[in-house]
Amino acid sequence: MKDTNAFIIIAVVFAALYFMPQTPLLEASILAGFALMHEYAQQHVLTCLVPAFFIAGAISVFINKASVLKYLGRKSKKYVSYSIASVSGAVLAVCSCTILPMFAGIRQRGAGLGPAVTFLFAGPAINIAAIFLTFSVLGWEIGAARAISAIILSIVIGITMALIFREKGEEGKLIAGDSEKVKASKGSVVLFFGAMLAILVVNGLAIDPLIKYAIMAASAAVVAIIAIFKLERKDSKKWLAETWGFSKMIIPYLFIGVFIVGFVMPLLPQSVIEYYVGGDSVFGTLIASIIGAFMYFSTLTEIPIIQALMAKGMTSGPALSLLLAGPSLSLPSMLVIRRIMGTKKTAVYVLLVIIYSTIAGLIFGSL
Repeated sequence: MKDTNAFIIIAVVFAALYFMPQTPLLEASILAGFALMHEYAQQHVLTCLVPAFFIAGAISVFINKASVLKYLGRKSKKYVSYSIASVSGAVLAVCSCTILPMFAGIRQRGAGLGPAVTFLFAGPAINIAAIFLTFSVLGWEIGAARAISAIILSIVIGITMALIFREKGEEGKLIAGDSEKVKASKGSVVLFFGAMLAILVVNGLAIDPLIKYAIMAASAAVVAIIAIFKLERKDSKKWLAETWGFSKMIIPYLFIGVFIVGFVMPLLPQSVIEYYVGGDSVFGTLIASIIGAFMYFSTLTEIPIIQALMAKGMTSGPALSLLLAGPSLSLPSMLVIRRIMGTKKTAVYVLLVIIYSTIAGLIFGSL
């Protein structure tokens, strides 16, 4: 039944569009929705999402359940699990959508809700490329505030989720079974993961495109060689099957959400947004957090957008709130997170991101 949800949403969206009166603004919104889908497909699917899906599939097959439970499980030491989760995504220049397959993967292997949510928030919020670009474009004060706040908020949000939703007896249901032990050597598996992670990391670097794509192609070749010559055939097939499973679960909801965001954007005049976030008030900072949580920002694009808004009057508090909530959430990611965590947990997670981002913005704006 769940597999048909995406098609139902698509049918509802297109039915609503069909019965709406035709106006120039509606036409512009529809075109904007498809344009954002096109941009997303061009810039993120091949170089970001596809590697993320393969990594998620590999986590499900090659990462030992005991290892995940040792460092990220419900019974692991809290200072270890939350510390690892809060910084493990820092090197990945990924958006809120690209982190989802890896979040689903570690959840499936038994990661506790708190550490998994910490990883989910921290991955897009504190990637190295975004932090350095924030320092360069927006200044060291807001750059430092973003880096420190993102780490603190990721841990606080994760702990809050764990306290609200105590997973009594739920662990067995979340963990994929280790029915057959993978026979690949440890060195091959490490190189396998390293090559896939290299594709994501290098894709986010501001280097010569020729060098970037050469490294990414070489990394992809290493992955293919290991899959063909170093892994057993049954393990490779299982890896591809898990990758395809994550793709089917996530991609339809991502594109539905991207279209909706693109459709809504022309209906929100920039002047109105600037009016509401032009001061360090509670209301203005809250509005910035809500906008950041629901709007879709491509990786690193939140920085020039906020730079433009600050040039037209946005103050530092709302700017930080937008920097925290924007990369970590979006309407497309909410649709996918709901598939992974359920409606109730997703709603609470979104609410926590908005509340804590607002608090961080208010504190920074008052300094």
